[in-house]
Amino acid sequence: GSKMPLLSVPKEVAVGTAMLGVAFATGMLAGRRYPFFGFGRPSGMMGKNSPLRQYILDHSLREHPILKKLRLVTANHPWGRMMVSCEQAQLMANLVKLIKAKKVIEVGVFTGYNALNMALVLPDNGRVVACDINDDYANIGKPLWKEAGVEHKIDLRIKPAIQTLDELLAGGEAETFDFAFIDADKENYNEYYEKCLRLIRKGGIIAIDNVFWNGKVLKPRKGDLAAQSIHRLNEKLLRDERVNISMLPIGDGVTLAFKL
Repeated sequence: GSKMPLLSVPKEVAVGTAMLGVAFATGMLAGRRYPFFGFGRPSGMMGKNSPLRQYILDHSLREHPILKKLRLVTANHPWGRMMVSCEQAQLMANLVKLIKAKKVIEVGVFTGYNALNMALVLPDNGRVVACDINDDYANIGKPLWKEAGVEHKIDLRIKPAIQTLDELLAGGEAETFDFAFIDADKENYNEYYEKCLRLIRKGGIIAIDNVFWNGKVLKPRKGDLAAQSIHRLNEKLLRDERVNISMLPIGDGVTLAFKL
């Protein structure tokens, strides 16, 4: 069993994931894009070259062959480091499967590695409403969504995510979604969270990515609106009685909010 392609995790996994692979938000959903310069050490439990990190990947990652294909294609892209780390995406898919989700929202798509991962575990009539303002990157993943046989499950909406979320609410879809993954421009994180909270059913989960923001949330600089926004949401979530939360040191930090 350990030699099956599904479980094969060569050292090259470090290429696509160990750059922290964290979906370093680039303002995709707000119509703004600001490159993330000065990337230093990952803010998670260990650095990208940590033997322990490689051990985790070697002993826990079960990557579908087409997911691996998309990861490697994405890793070669100039902005490849924006991709969600594969071990984090695997956790998201496991949570989606655990709660028997049928309807999922993703705010921030990039090449669609995480969307594909979730689509693979959804039932045939399940769907991922995938929000982005740029389909250039998603077009990289689309052929692989099709190859995996799940293209029909991914409903790509190319427009500002707030507009898509408002349309879903106006269409009577409040409390009909099971899971949401938020990973877009950080200044709008609170808006995305509030709208997703209305769209998610009780018992559903909202996953919020980049809650460490490369450690900058520890002392947000005056002009760093992204770090300030994430820090404010982190503080708000701690006191938010509408949800139970767990903040996990995986990738660049992810908070799971369980709607009560």
